[in-house]
Amino acid sequence: MNLYRLAVRIAVALAMTLPATAQSLTGAIDMHMHADPDGTPRNIDAIDLAKLAKARGMRAIVLKNHYETTASLAYIVRKEVPGIEVFGGITMDLTNGGVNPAAVEWMAKIKGGYGKIVWMPTFDAEYVVTKSKENRPFARVSKDGKLLPEVEKVIGIIAKNNMVLETGHVSPAEVLMLVKEGKRQGVKNILVTHATNDAPGLSAEQVKEVAQLGAYSEFVWSNAQGAGLASWIKAIRAAGPEWCVISSDLGRADRPPHLDGLVQLYKILQDQGFTDAEVAQMSKTNPAKLLGLAP
Repeated sequence: MNLYRLAVRIAVALAMTLPATAQSLTGAIDMHMHADPDGTPRNIDAIDLAKLAKARGMRAIVLKNHYETTASLAYIVRKEVPGIEVFGGITMDLTNGGVNPAAVEWMAKIKGGYGKIVWMPTFDAEYVVTKSKENRPFARVSKDGKLLPEVEKVIGIIAKNNMVLETGHVSPAEVLMLVKEGKRQGVKNILVTHATNDAPGLSAEQVKEVAQLGAYSEFVWSNAQGAGLASWIKAIRAAGPEWCVISSDLGRADRPPHLDGLVQLYKILQDQGFTDAEVAQMSKTNPAKLLGLAP
C-alpha cells in the first residue's frame, strides 16, 4: 500500500471516531468538488474523496472536471462507496465540443442518471479568454447580446431531463441571459457558478437580481479568503440564504482538502452572524433541492 492510500485510510478512520459535536458536515452536500483522475494535479481521487465524505456524514457530492464528463465516474464511485449520493456532469468547454447539444443528450443516457449538472463554458469561456488576453480558441455562448442557438438547444435538453443549469465562467450579462432563458424554457434548477469569483464576478446587486429571477448563487472557498470576504458576505446577504449554496470548489494540490475547506466556510458564516439554520439552508437544503433529493 502506498503512503497516499495509507493516509486516506487513517483519515477515514479518524473521521469515524470524531465526537458528535465535531460532525459539522453531517448531512452536508458539496456541489463543486475536483478530484483525480484529472489532467491537472489534484489532492485526492474521487473514490477516496467519497469515502472521506461518507465517513464525515455528508449526504452528497458533485464531481466536476473542466474537460470531460463525470457522469460515468459518479456511477463507478457509487458502486465502490455505497451509502453516499454521488453526481457528475459536463462542462461546455472545448474538449467536450464547446456548447455541444449532442454531448449533453448522450450524458443524459449514461447508466444511473447521475449526470445531473451542465456547466456552461468554464476555462474555455470567451469571457475568461478575452479578459485574460490569452491568444487561444474559446467557447462562446452569446453574440451581439443574444444567446447562440446551440445554447438555447442545450438549455432545452437540460429542461427535458430535469438537470441543473450552471452558468460557468461567462460574463455577468451572459449569466443573466442564461438564467432568463432557463426560466423561459422551464428549467427548474439553476445555479450561478461561484457568483462572486473573478468569473463571472457578479456584484451583490446582480446576485440579488438572480435570486429575484428564481435562481440560486454559489459561493466557494477561494472568494471567502482575504479581501474577497467582504463582497462574498455582502452578496449572500443581498440574495438571502434561501437563494445561496455553499460549495468548496477545492481539489487543487496547493489548497486545503475539500472537507476542511467546507468546515472553514461554515465557521466563517457563523462568525459573520449567520445562524445554524441559515448555514444548513445553504449547505444542505438548497443543494438538495437542486439535485432533486428528498427533503
